[in-house]
Amino acid sequence: MFATVGFFALAVFGLGAVSVLTDADIIAVPGLGPGPGVIGMLAAVVGFALMLWSTLRRTHPSFLATFSIALVTGLAHLAGVWGAVLVGSGNVVIATAVAGDLVRGGASAVLLLAAAIGAWGGIALRRTRAARPRWPWEGEEDE
Repeated sequence: MFATVGFFALAVFGLGAVSVLTDADIIAVPGLGPGPGVIGMLAAVVGFALMLWSTLRRTHPSFLATFSIALVTGLAHLAGVWGAVLVGSGNVVIATAVAGDLVRGGASAVLLLAAAIGAWGGIALRRTRAARPRWPWEGEEDE
C-alpha cells in the first residue's frame, strides 16, 4: 500500500513538473476534458498495484521485477488513456496521436521512472521485513 501511494505521488509530481517545464498540458487535445488523464492514471495505479502484489507474494522477491512492474504500469497508462480518448472522441487517429504525444513528451518516461522507484521501495520494504515503528515501551510486560 505504501509503495502504491508513493508511486502515485511521484507520478503526479513528475507529470506536473513535465507540464510546467514544457509549458504545455500533458494531454493537449481540446474538448477531451480530464477524463482520459484520470482513467489513464487509474489504470496505471491498478497495474502497478497488481504487479507489485504478485511480486511481493514470493518469499524473497527480486529487484529485477522493478523492470516488469514499470513496463506494465507505463503500458497500462497508455492503454487507459488511448481507450478513454477513443471513447471520448470516437477517432482512432486522435487516440493514437495522444498516446504518441505521451511517449514523445516525456510523460511516459516519468511514469516508468516513478513506477520503478515505487516498486524498488516496495520490494525493499518486503525484503527487509520492515514493520511499523514501535515506541521503546511497547512490548514490555507489566511488572
